[in-house]
Amino acid sequence: MTTFDKREQGFESKFVHDEELRFKATARRNKMLGNWAAGQLGLTGDAATAYANELVTTDLENQSDDDTLRKVSKDLARKGISEQQVAQRMAEYLHIALEQVQSEK
Repeated sequence: MTTFDKREQGFESKFVHDEELRFKATARRNKMLGNWAAGQLGLTGDAATAYANELVTTDLENQSDDDTLRKVSKDLARKGISEQQVAQRMAEYLHIALEQVQSEK
């Protein structure tokens, strides 16, 4: 194996690793966002769990961050919570999720 092949393999491995971390962090972020939103909606118990899990599993089906933001913002609009506030929570939770996922390595 040439040096170029080794280098290429290293880049590919890093890409796969980074994508796996991003996937895990996004799922974790959506779970935290779902739990927060469920609380804002007054959901408890199984209903709150189902709401949070829906955000995680829906994202697995190639839902984008924008789709998640729109869904949660729409759900929370009747509670007077703006899309900007939801976006801020998403950013906060992503930061927390990335830290948690990276510390698990």
